[in-house]
Amino acid sequence: MANQSVLTHVNGGVATVLLNRPEALNAMHQALRSELVAALQALKSDASVRAVVLSGKGRAFSAGLDFNELQGAAALVAANGIVGQQLLDEIAAFDRPIIAAVNGFAMTGGLELALLCDVIIASEDAVFADTHAKLGIVPGWGVTQRLPRAIGIYRAKEMSLTGRKVDAQLAYDWGLVNRVTARDQLIAEAQAMAEQMAQADHSAQSTIRELMDLGWEAPIESGLEQEQQASLVAFQRFAKAQQSSS
Repeated sequence: MANQSVLTHVNGGVATVLLNRPEALNAMHQALRSELVAALQALKSDASVRAVVLSGKGRAFSAGLDFNELQGAAALVAANGIVGQQLLDEIAAFDRPIIAAVNGFAMTGGLELALLCDVIIASEDAVFADTHAKLGIVPGWGVTQRLPRAIGIYRAKEMSLTGRKVDAQLAYDWGLVNRVTARDQLIAEAQAMAEQMAQADHSAQSTIRELMDLGWEAPIESGLEQEQQASLVAFQRFAKAQQSSS
């Protein structure tokens, strides 16, 4: 259907999931987040699917959360918690590898979405940035904890405190992405890697993946909790400021 915000195609053991709001740089509004949750739930229940490629249609992987929607929902966010918590929970509970095939922009929440995946492959024109601070928002999807672990704390601070854009080659040099490929080969290369993953023993692969994540993220839980608490406080202030100006 033309109005679907998420498109899913399964071929053999590999599912390809595309964010489908190219006109909005795949900004993740509520409908897209809900459809992505539903897509992951459906794939998790399909035993034939052994690996997932996640990418975006058009010029962007994702520009992050839909800021216009977020502004209007500030009071709701402040009262009810982190936007997209169900999506975060669904990705965390997904028991098969997810490869982010980053085409074009991966900005702010889009960067966080890529960091939630197991592997990141970037097109030559990919651009990564964390603009939370420039927008006056405290992140809640893990970038303050995952980005430093991926590229080192000093590079992560440079990205997050300045909002600077990092191109694909620098992202590769810094260890943010596994490899860089031509844009027209991005999906095919990600699918080829996913096919290799799909051929592995699922039980052993799942255990290895869990152990790697456990070792990498063992100290991360308190940091993530503190990040979400700080994010909620910031949204509460944001909501009050909006009410005062209206």
